Amino acid sequence: MPPPAGRDQMLERSSNRPDDGNTYGELAVTLQSQADARSELVGAAPTDDETNRKNMALLIQLRWTAVVGQIVTIGGVHFWLGIPLPLTRMGAVIGALVLLNVSSLVWVRHRAAITNNELLVALMLDVAALTAQLYLSGGATNPFTSLFLLQVTLGAVLLDARSTWSLVALSCASFVWLTMAYRPLNLPPNPLSETYTLTVTGMLLGFILNAVLLVVFVTRINRNLRERDAHLAALRQHAAEQDHIVRMGLLASGAAHELGTPLASLSVILSDWRRMPDLAADQELAEDLTEMETSLQRCKTIVTGILVSAGEARGEGSSPTTVTAFVTALVEEWRDARSARTLYFVNTFGEDVAIVSDIALKQVIFNVLDNAYEVSREWVELVAEREGDNLVLSISDRGPGFAPEMLAQLGKPYQSSKGRAGGGLGLFLVVNVVRKLGGSVTAENHRKRGATVRLTLPLATLAIGGSFDA
Repeated sequence: MPPPAGRDQMLERSSNRPDDGNTYGELAVTLQSQADARSELVGAAPTDDETNRKNMALLIQLRWTAVVGQIVTIGGVHFWLGIPLPLTRMGAVIGALVLLNVSSLVWVRHRAAITNNELLVALMLDVAALTAQLYLSGGATNPFTSLFLLQVTLGAVLLDARSTWSLVALSCASFVWLTMAYRPLNLPPNPLSETYTLTVTGMLLGFILNAVLLVVFVTRINRNLRERDAHLAALRQHAAEQDHIVRMGLLASGAAHELGTPLASLSVILSDWRRMPDLAADQELAEDLTEMETSLQRCKTIVTGILVSAGEARGEGSSPTTVTAFVTALVEEWRDARSARTLYFVNTFGEDVAIVSDIALKQVIFNVLDNAYEVSREWVELVAEREGDNLVLSISDRGPGFAPEMLAQLGKPYQSSKGRAGGGLGLFLVVNVVRKLGGSVTAENHRKRGATVRLTLPLATLAIGGSFDA
């Protein structure tokens, strides 16, 4: 029997929808713009400024150490060894250092960012102060001239190459100037051997001081740099994961749009078949048609869910509900869709809380339940409980559990124990969606058999008025 006259026109309209390509193109532009924005955000992360701030604080600490060391050394040389020093002028240099340090503390506290040039100026001022003190205490003959190397070493660690060479040039020029212009020390009349011993002792003290300060401060500076590098690596990893999500969103949304046409065609055909007298009279065929329509509707729901999760028609996927109603409906829907009655639901949440249901969150929980059901069809348990201001959902199974390397790389893409090419994306998406909600995902193996995945979700984000950036 030929189909009704209007079917061809309906199929033609469903297969030639002019907005599908435009919608997909607009989605691609939107998602790519989001990816570019994330990349710019990572590139503009203030990690270098924060590291320079910590390093400037270390230079201020080093300057305080220099102030204390100079006071002790000058006092010991002048009063204990009996070598007269210009205490007034040397005290003025120490006072200038104290004033510089106090000013630096106030300046750093109100400074938005610390630059490489500002670190260079701080180190140059330290070199100038050291030069002034050496000029007043024997010039290049003073064994503490080795402290110039401390400033140069710190510059090599903290500054860029050009700034470091500028500091080297200043230190060398200062040392050369001290060989020609300085205030000689008025050493007491001692045999040559005692003078030589005094010089060697000063060199030894300078070497020890250099070594100790270098170890202490360079170690702290390197720790700051390692923290910066770790933070940058985490940002790059996050950007890569976001880019991966964008590309998967493009692929999923494009596939959903493409599937819309054949699904619409099948819906029209089944509707026509349902109206055919010959088919309607056959009870067995009528049941098959009902089953086919149910499956087709299920496919349409999945496609709609993909589009909603990708950011289209967001309002259709959200509705006010409560925690208990949301989780209970979720469990029933999952059981009906999988024809599985081995999911055991335990609700210990307590007093109910109003939230907004979101299809993306529901898909996340479905994903974890599907993974548990795949390895443990005889028993899966979902426990909903409240911990402070968080909703905690624990999904447990009696499967083989997670491999140790998977637990160490939880949430990384392509970490799967199923041995399929491209596997491991489900848990990756779970971790990222929950993280966007401000929550966290943890997993642990049981002692004997099975594993538990815990989703911790802040109620403030799920509540009505909370935000969810998909």
